[in-house]
Amino acid sequence: MPAAPEYAVVRRECRAVQVPEGTPAILSPGTRVRVTQALGSSLTVVTERGYLLRVEARDADALGLALAAGPDLSQDIPLEDRVWAQLRTCYDPEIPVNVVDLGLIYSCEIQELPEGGSRVDLKMTLTAPGCGMGPILAQDVKDKVQGLAGVQDVDVEIVFDPPWNPAMMTEAARLELGFF
Repeated sequence: MPAAPEYAVVRRECRAVQVPEGTPAILSPGTRVRVTQALGSSLTVVTERGYLLRVEARDADALGLALAAGPDLSQDIPLEDRVWAQLRTCYDPEIPVNVVDLGLIYSCEIQELPEGGSRVDLKMTLTAPGCGMGPILAQDVKDKVQGLAGVQDVDVEIVFDPPWNPAMMTEAARLELGFF
């Protein structure tokens, strides 16, 4: 995907979520923003007043942007592999690393359902308890996994035991964030 421009001007009103509070916000036409990340299915922007906001991919056009499509997840690929690939398209809005490499996904259990399809149970954590973005990030995870062919039901449980710490990140994530 080509790099997002450093700055953009909002072309039409669009919904956003204030980070880290998780409160709804509106970006008005003419607002100038700096794009800090355009990864997965969302963008993170900073307004000239210093507000950090998450904008969903469906509203990227309001900033004159288009996000790349997700990975090709053919049904020929085992469901567990497709789930993990899809989870890697979910990003913390403040950190340019996906939730898997951040070590936020503690478990993924897949159960075949008697009526067909599968149920996916995920346990995930947050980098900080009480983060207002927790429910939004959990919903993003749920929506993406729910969209996979063959998935009938998804449960995402946010847990805090064990507490997250930077050692839970993959080596690649620690290198990218300078944790060495």
